[in-house]
Amino acid sequence: MTSQKLAETAAAILATHKGIDIETIDVRERTSLADYFVIASGTSQIHVRSLVDYVEKELGEEGVRPRSIEGADAQRWVLLDYGDVVVHILHPEEREYYDLEKLWLHGWSRG
Repeated sequence: MTSQKLAETAAAILATHKGIDIETIDVRERTSLADYFVIASGTSQIHVRSLVDYVEKELGEEGVRPRSIEGADAQRWVLLDYGDVVVHILHPEEREYYDLEKLWLHGWSRG
């Protein structure tokens, strides 16, 4: 599966399970860490955990397994690392605070 298809599939899974404000960001020109970041919010810690479980299960059914999962215990910001695609699922407070979209779409502001 290409990295673009993987990102699209992860975003679709999140949408199906009521993830909020799903963004797919092409970071190929900005970092060597990944090709795409998929960012979504859950409505609560339980919803964040459920979204993580759905992404892991449904991509697993496609034969795609994460290299690592970080933050699953806290359920506030969970990162699923699929190599060329990194899926971030955040509690709304963490998402607002860290504002990953601003960072990765617009870069660091100097001021």
